[in-house]
Amino acid sequence: MRRMDSSSIQAPPRRPTNVTTRKAKPKSKAKPAKRDGAVGSAAPVSEKVAAPEGAPSKAAAARPAKSGAAGDKRRGGKNLVIVESPAKARTIGKYLGPGFEVRASNGHVRDLPKSKLGVDIENGFQPSYILIKGKAKILKDLKQSARLAATIYLAPDPDREGEAIAWHLAETLGNGSDGRIRRLAFYEITKRGIMAALETPRSIDMNKVHAQQARRVLDRLVGYQVSPFLWKTVRYGLSAGRVQSVALRLICEREEEVRAFVPREYWTLDADLATPKDERFRARVQKKSGEKISLENEAQANAAAAELGKQSFRVTGVRTQEKRRNPLPPFITSTMQQEAFQRLRFSAQKTMVIAQQLYEGMDAGTEGPTGLITYMRTDSTRTAPDALAEVRDFIQTTFGSDYLPAEPRHFRSRETSQDAHEAVRPTSVARTPASMKRHLEPDQYRLYELIWQRFVASQMNPALVLTTTADIMAGEYLLRASGSRVKFDGFARAYHATLIEEAGPEASKLPPLKEGD
Repeated sequence: MRRMDSSSIQAPPRRPTNVTTRKAKPKSKAKPAKRDGAVGSAAPVSEKVAAPEGAPSKAAAARPAKSGAAGDKRRGGKNLVIVESPAKARTIGKYLGPGFEVRASNGHVRDLPKSKLGVDIENGFQPSYILIKGKAKILKDLKQSARLAATIYLAPDPDREGEAIAWHLAETLGNGSDGRIRRLAFYEITKRGIMAALETPRSIDMNKVHAQQARRVLDRLVGYQVSPFLWKTVRYGLSAGRVQSVALRLICEREEEVRAFVPREYWTLDADLATPKDERFRARVQKKSGEKISLENEAQANAAAAELGKQSFRVTGVRTQEKRRNPLPPFITSTMQQEAFQRLRFSAQKTMVIAQQLYEGMDAGTEGPTGLITYMRTDSTRTAPDALAEVRDFIQTTFGSDYLPAEPRHFRSRETSQDAHEAVRPTSVARTPASMKRHLEPDQYRLYELIWQRFVASQMNPALVLTTTADIMAGEYLLRASGSRVKFDGFARAYHATLIEEAGPEASKLPPLKEGD
């Protein structure tokens, strides 16, 4: 079983927007998102594994392996590294060499039974785990390798789900009492990341294990106890999930607000103008007789347009302002999913599947299997000092000193951030999207390019935009026209961004104007 990712859903109530020459209409109503499937659970098999107690056992926090280059003389002397996926195993095996055996568990090896609740509600919500169907041979092979290993390194992903996989493996392989078992956390699947993890092995973090266990129990309680209610009241076969049920309620509440909204008719009035040199631009009426203009119906709009058409137009003021557009921070999980949807039309699930592939390792030509991005489940915008030094050198060499800030940029993470991992970034900016394109599938390339560009841009200078605003009088009417131009593209040189908003006539190109024109 692999992890199930959920993303929060927000559907704010709609409001009508300005329409230049026709009656304004409210936007279309939000539609509830398609709901996820049933909560994943394991299929029961005849072989059962003892359920853990609620308190951390000795199995959970494995003791350090005894030192000594030769390892346990009764064993083969190789070190065993266990990860989740075969792709990750191949990449790591390339760096570790013949002194290590790297094997994959293919995700979880134990889970709650599918045929019953599997949670003792009367006894502290104690879960009862069984071996997942189809994992018997994998577990047999892992046990065989573990018997011969000098040290057993458990190296699933460095998050709650990965910590739980490591704990289940420790319980299953060593019964918790095997001092050879240690935990490794890889934040990037590169030689640098792997060697750093091997220098700092640790015990299993039971706080993360308990957090995953609580989430899994909640999944089961909601899925198995609420879903039957849907079968009786709505339709048989529907499922209720821990996240999707709450998200559906939020969507329904927003939809009720949309339906309750009463649209209000209003009109805007624009004038197409030209300079003596026939340079055309558009201005919008802002005020009449010093008061903000309000056109509530078509008749009022037509009357104002007829009156305005009889007036002469004169520029009464011109002002120019320089605005800075700062780069966005490198991706965290949520912003990566949002941007991938906005730019690539990838679903959240598709984005995470492709990001997992890029993290676990892709064939990078002469380098062989290489992890191209750091761990993709993170809520931190922090970047390692060596990565900052590398990207600054790259910006200086590729774009020039005008694009490089005097000091590295450090972005503040949210107060609720766990800050356990770095931001999502390329493991090396030297692996440019262009150099990796022939090694990647089209969708892999597009997501890698997005991550790479966002990270490089995050360490570049801001863009500078000059915005000019002209006030124009026509009798009692005040009109305003604005135009912008990019003075310096800055970070947008690496990462396409909308520096000039394309909303309303204010975004039109404004010819040179001066007071009195």
